[in-house]
Amino acid sequence: MSTLWALFLLPKTTVCKTKTVVQEPSDSIFPLRFEDNKVFINCKAKGNPAPYYKWKVDGREIDMDLNYNLVEGNLLINNPHATHHGGVYQCIATNTFGTILSREAKVQFAYLQNFSRKPRNTVSVREGQAVVLLCGPPPHNGEIKYSWVFNGRPSFLLQDTRRFVSQRTGNLYIAKVEASDVGNYTCVVRNMMTNATVYSSPTPVELRRDAVMAEYEPKIEVQFPERLHVTKGSSVKLECFALGNPVPAITWRRTDGNPLPGKMKINHSNGVLEIPYFRPEDAGAYECVAENSRGKNIAKGQLIFQSMIAHNVYKLTIANLQWECRASGKPKPVYRWLKNGEPLVLEDRILLEGGRLAISRINLLDSGMYQCLAENEHGAIYASAELKVVASAPDFSKSLVKKSMLIQRGGEVIMECRPHASPRASISWRRGGEFLKDSRRRTIMEDGTLRITNISKSDGGRYTCVARNPFGTSSSTGTLVVKEPTKITVPPLSVDATVGQSIVLPCEVSRDSSLDPTFKWFFNGKLIDFNKQDHIEMIGGESAGDLMVRNIQLKHSGKYVCMVHTVVDSVSAAADLIVRGPPGAPEGLMVGEITDSSAQLSWGSGPDNHSPVTTYSIQARTPFSIGWQAVRTVPDSVPGQMFHATVIDLNPWVDYEFRVVASNNVGVGEPSMQSKQIRTKAAVPEVAPGNVSGGGGSRGELVIQWEPIPEELQNGEEFGYIVAFRSLGTTTWKQTVLPSPDASRYTFRNDSIPPLSQFEVKVGVYNNEGEGPSSHVVVVYSAEEVLARTLSASEIEVYWEPIPQTASSGKIIGYEVLCWEEGVQESDAEMVKVTDTVALLSGLMGSTLYLISVRAQNSAGAGPSSPAVNVTTKKPPPSQPPGNIEWNLTNSKIFLKWEHVKAMGNESEVTGYKVVYRQNWLGKSSVVETNRTSVELQVPSGEDYLIEIKVLSGGGDGSSSGPIRIPKMSSKRLLFLSFTIHRMNFWVSKVP
Repeated sequence: MSTLWALFLLPKTTVCKTKTVVQEPSDSIFPLRFEDNKVFINCKAKGNPAPYYKWKVDGREIDMDLNYNLVEGNLLINNPHATHHGGVYQCIATNTFGTILSREAKVQFAYLQNFSRKPRNTVSVREGQAVVLLCGPPPHNGEIKYSWVFNGRPSFLLQDTRRFVSQRTGNLYIAKVEASDVGNYTCVVRNMMTNATVYSSPTPVELRRDAVMAEYEPKIEVQFPERLHVTKGSSVKLECFALGNPVPAITWRRTDGNPLPGKMKINHSNGVLEIPYFRPEDAGAYECVAENSRGKNIAKGQLIFQSMIAHNVYKLTIANLQWECRASGKPKPVYRWLKNGEPLVLEDRILLEGGRLAISRINLLDSGMYQCLAENEHGAIYASAELKVVASAPDFSKSLVKKSMLIQRGGEVIMECRPHASPRASISWRRGGEFLKDSRRRTIMEDGTLRITNISKSDGGRYTCVARNPFGTSSSTGTLVVKEPTKITVPPLSVDATVGQSIVLPCEVSRDSSLDPTFKWFFNGKLIDFNKQDHIEMIGGESAGDLMVRNIQLKHSGKYVCMVHTVVDSVSAAADLIVRGPPGAPEGLMVGEITDSSAQLSWGSGPDNHSPVTTYSIQARTPFSIGWQAVRTVPDSVPGQMFHATVIDLNPWVDYEFRVVASNNVGVGEPSMQSKQIRTKAAVPEVAPGNVSGGGGSRGELVIQWEPIPEELQNGEEFGYIVAFRSLGTTTWKQTVLPSPDASRYTFRNDSIPPLSQFEVKVGVYNNEGEGPSSHVVVVYSAEEVLARTLSASEIEVYWEPIPQTASSGKIIGYEVLCWEEGVQESDAEMVKVTDTVALLSGLMGSTLYLISVRAQNSAGAGPSSPAVNVTTKKPPPSQPPGNIEWNLTNSKIFLKWEHVKAMGNESEVTGYKVVYRQNWLGKSSVVETNRTSVELQVPSGEDYLIEIKVLSGGGDGSSSGPIRIPKMSSKRLLFLSFTIHRMNFWVSKVP
C-alpha cells in the first residue's frame, strides 16, 4: 500500500494554514521484553496554532494513566502487556481550526514459546526416496526464521539443489535421500524481533535396507499461492521445491513471455525467487518448472499489484467549492468524508458523489478540517485539508514596497508589490502623481511586479503601488536611486612568469563617488583567502585591488579573476598566469635489451611546465654506488625530442636501477620513478688484482698478498683468484686456485725455503665465463722470523734467527733494527745497530703501536728489510706516587704504611710496591717488594735512614714518593719517640 496520507490541493485565496499529520502511526510488532520495556507510537501534526492530541484504541478513547503517556503527540506505553495493550490505535489532532484523524495502526507483541520436549518418531526411508521432515513450530508472533541442525553440529544444514528449508512451513525437504543423510535432525526457530531461539527434539532418520528407490518424475511439494496480492515497494518471495529421482532441476519463467525482472534474486538451490521493490510492471503470471530425466512438473501463480493512492482535485468559484478525492486500488475503494474528525453532515448545499464533495454558497460556518477516507479490504487512507473562509481589503503591513532601491545606470530593476488581500487585488503603479502604463522599457506584470530595463538617470524617483479589491484600496511607496556603473579601467593581463619571479596583476576601477568598491580575487574558481597564503597578497588603494604573487611556484599557474562589488553592481575581469618551471618527471621508464655492458632505455615525456625539454640525462644506482650517479649514453647528449637511449660502460653481472632527469631552459626537473632492477649479463673479468706484495710470515713460508677485486668488477659468478709464483731465476711457475672472491692472501709453506729467498709472483682472476688478466710480476721475499715482546711501557725486546752464511749473502757483520710508530713512514724510523740476534729498544711511549723490521748488513751494505712486526707497548705506569705515608720507629724496626694507588684508565694496573731504603746518603740501598700497603723493616739503631716508595705495574716502575728521612735516635729516647709518633700520627721530613 502506498503512503496513506496525502494533502488536498487547496485554492490560494481560501487557505491560510493547513493542518496535516506529517508523522503517523504504522502497523508494528514489538518484543514483549526489551531494555527499557516501553513502546513508542508516532504521531505528529502540523498546524497553527499547534494542535493538541488524543488517542483511541479499538475505538475507545484512551485515558492517560500509569501505562499511557503523551510525549508531544506521540503515545508512550509503559510496561506493555500483550493482552491489555495490543489492538488498533488511532491518533486525533485538534486545534482552533478543527480536527483530523490519523490512519489506524495495528500494534502486536512478538513472542516465541518453546517446543514440546516429547521425543519425535524415527523416519525410515529407502535410498533414492524423498523425505519431508516436519518442523511443527511452537506458538509465536512476529517474523520467524527456520533452520535445521544435522547431528548436533554447530553450523546450520546447508541448502542445495537436493535439500530445501521452507520459510513458510519450516519443513525440511530432501528430494532424494543418500546414505550420508542418516542421522538426527533438529528444527531451529528464531524470532527475528526478540532474537529468541528454540530447538525441537531431534528427528532420527534411518535407511531401510530392503530395497532401493527407482527413478521417478518430479513432484512439486512446495508451491506458492495461485493468487498473491503485492503492494508497491514491498519484497515478495516465491518458494518452489520438488522431490524426485534423479534430483529435479528448478527453473523460473513468466507465462506471458516477458523476461524475468533484472532485479530478481534466485537462491543457490533455485528454490526461492525474490522480487524486491515490487512495481506494477512486475505483476503477472509466474511459473516454476521442476524437471529431471523422468519428466517434469509445473507450478503456477499470479502476482497482482495492489495499490490505493489518493489524488485530490479542486474547483473554486467565489461562492462554490468542489473537492474530488480519487483513489486507485483493488478491489475498488469506497469513500467517506469527515469534518473535524466526525462524519460530514449532509444538507441541501453539501453533496457527496463517490469521492467528490461539492459545497455551494460557502459561508464562514464551512471553515474547518476536512478528510477524505478511501478504504477497501486491504486498509484505509486519508487525505486532509483545511477550508478557511476569509474576506479582507488590501493590506501592505507585512509586505511593503522596498523603501530604497539602488541600481546602476543601464541596469534593470524589479519592484515587487505583494499586498495581502482576499479576494486578490488589482495592481497599478504611479510615479509621483502620474499612473504608469506599459512601454518599451516599463512592464507591469500579471502578479503586479513593475519591471524597468535600461535604466537612465531620469528614472530615479518615488514609485507607488496601488492595490484595490471590493473591500478597499491601499498603497505602498519606495524610492529608486540611480548610480553610475562600476567599470574596470585597468584589468589584469595574461602573463608568463618563471618559477621564483614575482609579478603584479593589476585591477583598477572607475566608480560612482558615493559607492565603496570591494575587491575579491578568485583562483581557478575558488575565492582566495589571503590569510592562508604565503605567496599572494592584495595591494592598492580605494580604487585598486592589485594582486601580487611573490616567489612564484608551479602551483600558482592558472586563471585569476578580479571581482569588484558595490551595493548596486558587480564586475569582473580574468587573466591567465602561465608559470614556466623545470620540467616534471619523465614517465613510463622501461628497460629493453640488456648486454654485459649496456642497456636500452625508453620513456615518455612528463609535463614540460611551459618550457620545452632541451635534454635528458640518465642516472644509475647499484648496490655498490653511493646514491645516483650519471652514466654514459649513446647518444652522448639525449635531446628533448628523443625518448630512448642506450646506456654504455656498465659493469657485467651487476644489478642496476635507472632513472631519467629532464632539463629545460629554466632548470633541472625532478627524476622519473626508478626502473625495475635489472642485471647485466656476465663476462670474463677485465681487471687484474692490484698492489700485489708479500713477505713476512713464519719460517719456511712464502706469503703473497693483493687487493681483492670489488664485487662490481668480478663480472660473473664463481669468481676466484689464480696465484702463480716461482723462485727468482727459474722458469717453471707453481700455480694454485683460490675460489673465494674475498681472498686477499695466500701462504705457501715449505720448510726448505731459506729466509728472505726471492720469488717472482703474479695473481690472476677468473669466473664462470673464463680467465681474466693477471697482475704485473713482482718480487716477494720469503719469511724471516722476527719476534718481539713488550717488556714495559717504554721497552721492547726484539730477537730473530741469524741468516745462514752463503756465497750469495756474504759475511754478515751485523743487523739493523728499525722501529717506527704506526702512521709514520718507514723512512723516518729510529734505527739500532747490533751484532747479536737480539736487541733492546727503550725510551718508547706507552700504549703505542710500533712497527719493527730487521735487515742484515754485510760489507756491501744493508739487505732487504724483513716484514714489519706489530708490537704495542704496555700502558704507562701510574703517575700518582704513594701518599699519606705513616711511619714509626721502635727498637730496631721501622713500620711503614701508605694509601693504595689507583691507576687511571690509560695506565697499567698496580701489581705491588717497591720500598728502597739506605743509611745516610752514601749507604748501600736495600729493596723490599710487597703487594700490600704496609711493610716492617729490620734496621740497626743509631743511624739516619732514607726511604722512598715506588709503585710496581706491568708498564714498569711508577712515580716515587720521594726520599723520607728518619732521624737516628738514642735508646733512651726511642720509647718516647714511638709514643709521640702514635699520638701525632706521623712526621715526615722530606730531603730537599
